Amino acid sequence: MKIEEILNKKRTLSFEVFPPKKYDEEIDKLFDTIRELKTFNPDFISVTYGAGGTNRKSNAEIAAYIKSLGVEPLAHLTGGPSTYEDIDSIAADLKEKNIENILALRGDKPLDYNDDYCKVFKHATDLMTYLGKYDFSLAGACYPEGHIESESLYDDLQYMKKKEECGAKFFITQIFYDNEYYYRLVNEARKIGIKSPIIPGIMPLLSPKSIKRIKEMCGSTIPLGFRNMLEVYKDNPKVFREIGINYAVYQIMDLIAKGAPGIHLYVMNNAITAKEIISRLENVFSELFKAN
Repeated sequence: MKIEEILNKKRTLSFEVFPPKKYDEEIDKLFDTIRELKTFNPDFISVTYGAGGTNRKSNAEIAAYIKSLGVEPLAHLTGGPSTYEDIDSIAADLKEKNIENILALRGDKPLDYNDDYCKVFKHATDLMTYLGKYDFSLAGACYPEGHIESESLYDDLQYMKKKEECGAKFFITQIFYDNEYYYRLVNEARKIGIKSPIIPGIMPLLSPKSIKRIKEMCGSTIPLGFRNMLEVYKDNPKVFREIGINYAVYQIMDLIAKGAPGIHLYVMNNAITAKEIISRLENVFSELFKAN
């Protein structure tokens, strides 16, 4: 089923996983994790891979495994250094595996980026336009605090609108820790005519290392009060983790209360993290995520 059809009927719960670096040695562990995630009744599970195209084959195989469990997969596909032939090959593979949903991305630029890196698909919209000849349901990424390469949120919103015009049926946000950025994004997107559902992406901060990783990866703002709590307990990992989980739960409660169309959890291949969050919100998901 296409995810856009699910969103027409209900709020969605979804998770994101990624291929292990040592695929042959660790894939069974990931499959165990996916089976555990299935017990939480997600509407879809997305599968990412490296921006430069690494793990493409395993991405499709993992998506097919998710599909075999009766859960819709959302396969990531990056333009990056891809050629038309590369995309045609990947699309054919996904079609053969009955994968219907793609998150179309340009992909992060590598540190040694040069103008030759994106010869064909310079933007996610170029990839979306090309994928239009296939019958995929396309999703787009969006950024509550604006893309790092955009001069402002409002410049970034124009690209978001173009993604919708090029076929995006729904959006998933980059991670954020201040819900006000999400509400601003939605409000400003609606003002310029963007109508597609915008699903908030949540990733709990579970260790001091994760703060550094977040700053390096996307620079998401961590609210001062939350940051202060984390700093106080940075040497007590159990308390630090508890604070991170509870803050994610608070974010989700607030987002649902204010009308978010779903929740996408970046759980970093950790079903235990998903369980801790879901268990605290059992009634929310059972009562407020029902089909219309």
